[in-house]
Amino acid sequence: MDLSVVVPTLNGRDRLAACLDALAAHAPDTEVIVVNGPSADGTTGMVRDRDDVDVLVEISDRTVNVARNAGIEVAGGDAIALVDYDKRIGESWLGAVREGLVDADVVTGPVRPTETESTGEDGSTGEDGSDGPERRRIAGRSVTYFVGGNVAFRRETLRDLDGFDEYLRVGGARDASHRLARMDREVAWRAEAAVREESPSPTAADGGRTARDWGWKYRALAYRLVKNYGIRPTALVRTGKHAVTDAASVARDVVRGEATPSGWVANGRDVVTGIVSGGSDGLVARARDRSPARNPNGVSTRADRAVSRYDARE
Repeated sequence: MDLSVVVPTLNGRDRLAACLDALAAHAPDTEVIVVNGPSADGTTGMVRDRDDVDVLVEISDRTVNVARNAGIEVAGGDAIALVDYDKRIGESWLGAVREGLVDADVVTGPVRPTETESTGEDGSTGEDGSDGPERRRIAGRSVTYFVGGNVAFRRETLRDLDGFDEYLRVGGARDASHRLARMDREVAWRAEAAVREESPSPTAADGGRTARDWGWKYRALAYRLVKNYGIRPTALVRTGKHAVTDAASVARDVVRGEATPSGWVANGRDVVTGIVSGGSDGLVARARDRSPARNPNGVSTRADRAVSRYDARE
């Protein structure tokens, strides 16, 4: 099985270098494709100076789903993995991925903090705290979520999905999980396919911090639920539960003096606006693509993602 590894990156040169070092050490025969957003930290020069990267794709978008699709477009393997730039694969990762893809359409594994060495703290998302994936039953459909920064697909599975939905700034992996469930594709979990996640540096080009965008969180949530399931009580209830939980959490911050009442109100306004706009756009998307892929903004819809490309294979 020929495996391609797509690494989307944005302003993470040092962590990307560690990611590439791990790939070179533990998966030396894989095709490595780096997709670089408009980074301002010298990422392009660092990648071009390496001899273990097969393709560097430069894009102008800062959206991870665009980067993922740009990498998928140029990948040559009959299996394609996505590994985020701040993740490091381990010695057992490659074997676990290849073994999992023998029987399953998709393989994912845990993400563990770099500083954690205990196998008991694996960052798993199982509902009971066990080492396993997050699973939900929505509208009678069993959905197994995969980790967007540590996942591998059979090529034909990504083809049938048409990649990731580029409408979404966040939540692209969860949206793809819903669509995989609709298509009855199996998502396998392999604990041995674990990666380590390195914490951002406070001196990173983007400040090493990511602020919570409440509007986009709920826009993405409403969009993917309405697009994949339509207007039904399940979608409304799940969205409402998320909103109530987050509202209570921010209210506690206000009581502790860590947030302001005006900020709480502004966040609420962003949530409502996000739900309305996301739900409306989800209905449009559902009407535009009635196929099992449910992806009107996928790989096949654009031909202008790459600004430039450096291909060592040529």
